[in-house]
Amino acid sequence: MAPYGVYDLTMNTGWVSVGIDHDSAELSVECIRRWWREMGEVVYPRTTRWLITADRGGSNGYRVRLWRRELEKLADELYLR
Repeated sequence: MAPYGVYDLTMNTGWVSVGIDHDSAELSVECIRRWWREMGEVVYPRTTRWLITADRGGSNGYRVRLWRRELEKLADELYLR
C-alpha cells in the first residue's frame, strides 16, 4: 500500500489517499486531483495557481518525468499555472 496526502496549511486540513497497487506518479497526482474536487475548489474557488511541495522521493521525485508530466496534465485540466 502507498499512502499519499495533501495538507492544506492555510485551512489546517488534510486529505489522504491510499493506493493498493503500487507507488506511482499517477497515484500521487490522482490524490491531488481528488483533494481538489472534494475539498480544494470549494474553499479556493478563484484559484489560478498552486504551490506544491513534495518529499522528492519515489514517484514524486523532481527527476521523475512521469510525475512532471502528470502534474502538467492536471494543471492543464484545471486551467492552473
